[in-house]
Amino acid sequence: MGLKPVIFRAAVGAANKRQHLKIGFCGAYANRQYEYDHRFDNALFLDKAFKERKLSVMRVAYEEYKELASVYAGPAVMETFGESPFPYINKPETCVLSEKQKRLSVELSAQSGEIVNQYIRGDERSFTIISWPIPEIGKDFKEIFRETIRINTLDYEQYKQIQEILIDALDQGRFVQITGRNGNKTSLLVELHQLSDRERETNFENCLADVNIPLGEVFTSPKLAGTEGILHVSRIYINDVEYKDLEIHFKNGMTAGYTCRNYESEEENQKLIAENLLYHHPSLPMGEFAIGTNTTAYAMAEKYGILDRLKILIIEKMGPHFAIGDTCYSHSEELRVYNPDGKEIIAKDNECSVKRKENLREAYFNCHTDITIPYDELDEVTVIKEDGSRICLLSGGRFVLNGTEILNEPFEK
Repeated sequence: MGLKPVIFRAAVGAANKRQHLKIGFCGAYANRQYEYDHRFDNALFLDKAFKERKLSVMRVAYEEYKELASVYAGPAVMETFGESPFPYINKPETCVLSEKQKRLSVELSAQSGEIVNQYIRGDERSFTIISWPIPEIGKDFKEIFRETIRINTLDYEQYKQIQEILIDALDQGRFVQITGRNGNKTSLLVELHQLSDRERETNFENCLADVNIPLGEVFTSPKLAGTEGILHVSRIYINDVEYKDLEIHFKNGMTAGYTCRNYESEEENQKLIAENLLYHHPSLPMGEFAIGTNTTAYAMAEKYGILDRLKILIIEKMGPHFAIGDTCYSHSEELRVYNPDGKEIIAKDNECSVKRKENLREAYFNCHTDITIPYDELDEVTVIKEDGSRICLLSGGRFVLNGTEILNEPFEK
């Protein structure tokens, strides 16, 4: 196609970094606590003048390179996993953003997103992403590498058919109810968009290994009104940070409260979530609801005890997951998308993203963070139809719908 790859380095300066995250080509962390300590060094200079100056420079740069930007195909990402979890410590000496700087940070992110999407259209780009283990994962590295190849190359046709069965059941529902077990307090009701023609339309995308590797999920953008309840996970790693007993409350599809048990102080717990999951937004919508079907990946994680070493790319395929932030179709809602069976996916917007038609800055949040409930903490996933009747998809963390039972085989092995 005449395309050429460009490998870009992760930002090293506080003016361009996103907290402690390395986005782009990088080597190992020399000192991970140091990176974490300096995640908000922009507090030293972030003010309105800096925000306006940075946006001005971005506009000039994109205008200069607009021809290259217009043919940008999107990122091809090679992730690694296996690093030992790091116990970050909050230190009183670190820089912190003031309330005014938090608002400026949110505004800068939103307005930067507008500029990028003006020159690189969301409906004209795609992405591909895959994850591989590194030797630091331990003595089972070779076996885990072979298992990773296996979960990255599962049978496309088999999963396509199984996931079509799940989608057909989900499309009969008005709500989906998700509950936890084994101490998991999850109790969520997710409202779905109404289909006008079930023969031609669907709410859920049948996600296979075309761009998002490994395969194994069906996902939708839920309606916000009517989406209520508690999302709870006993232990999860997100962007290298461990959360213990993470709990997020939703009201009308928006985060209405949150906590965890990382620290003795509730103030510190809420601050951790506000900084690293909400990115200083007062509230975020539930941008995605999905059911992961890659039980082979889950079995690998259990067998080798590496659940805390996996990246979200794999973990999100290992149970129901929920994203806070933008939908999966952010900035490409007008692009018509079809499943392999020919049905058009109509659930691409929610009550936030649809505001793009009047005000872009109210529509997008420029973040999308997945939170997965593992099968061993999952009680039921049940479709609730308009007449109140129910279709159970998973019970006791196992798939129970006719035609999906094969997904339980890795659990037994």
